[in-house]
Parts: sequence; C-alpha cells; structure tokens
Amino acid sequence: MPPPVLPAPLHNAPQDNGPSGSDARRVLRSAALILAQHEIRSVRRWFEEFDRDILLAILLGEIALHNVGALQHGLARRGHNGNGHDEADSEDVLAEAFMRKMNPCNAYSIAAATGLPRETVRRKIARLIEMGWIVRNGNGHLYITESALAQFGALLSSSALCELLETADRLRALIEGPAA
Repeated sequence: MPPPVLPAPLHNAPQDNGPSGSDARRVLRSAALILAQHEIRSVRRWFEEFDRDILLAILLGEIALHNVGALQHGLARRGHNGNGHDEADSEDVLAEAFMRKMNPCNAYSIAAATGLPRETVRRKIARLIEMGWIVRNGNGHLYITESALAQFGALLSSSALCELLETADRLRALIEGPAA
C-alpha cells in the first residue's frame, strides 16, 4: 500500500523573520484550519450517505474514476440511443449502452488502486451491487450505475458544492489579505 500523502509540516512554512514571516505563518495555519473543517464536513456527509461505511464511498469513487473517462466526453442520455431510434428500449438495453461508453474496471484493479485487501473489496462491491450503485457484467467488469451518478451528482451539485465554493472564497480572501 502506498504511503499516505501528508501535508508539509509547519516548520517548512516561511520563517518568522519579522511581521511578514509571522503573517505568512498565520495565514498558512488559518488556511489549514479552513481546509480541515471543510474536509471533516465532507467525510461526515459521505459517512452518513453510505450507511456509516466509509469504505463503500471510497470504492464507489474509485470505480467511478475508472469509468469516468468516457463520461468526460459526454454520454447519450435517455431519448436517443445512438442508433437513431427513440428510446422505447428496455432498461437492460439502456444500461448496456451506458456501460459501453465507460471504461471498465474489476475488483482486482480496485483493490490495487486502493491498497485494500481483495476480500474486503469483494465484500464491499457485493454491497454496492445490492444498493444498486454499481453493476457487474458477465466478465466481471464493474460500472457505476446511472442512479448512482444521479444521486451523487445531485449531492455534489447541492450543498456540498456550495460549501466547497464558500471554502474556496474564504481561502482566497485569507491569502489575498485585507483590501488595500
């Protein structure tokens, strides 16, 4: 498992060489506190959203990141299936068309990406499948579902996004300092 990425220690912050060094150090400490507050709120939200099992959130995120390459280029949504016909097709056909546009992954690649034991990943994937947030096709490829994208996309575009933007504004104001 790769070592965790840790923030630079405060002793790497600008030295206290009078008022400017002291001010810079105070700004770094304040920025670290603002970021920590934001991260804790986010982790709590995910913890509750995933039935108090944070590993489910981590695994769903990794699967989504593996799948998302094609999503960045836009997907055909309901109403058109890419072959010129209106969508009167079954949910299975829609799901298959959706999955073809994503990059697949499997339990082994997710275990490698997270550093978690394969058996833990296997059990958590089974739970995510039960919850309807991922599907596994016949050859073991894992895909995030449209319902998971809709649910978590809505979560990210609501209060979580507002909090992130507010945090960014607070950091920007702190770094820029009082208006001259």
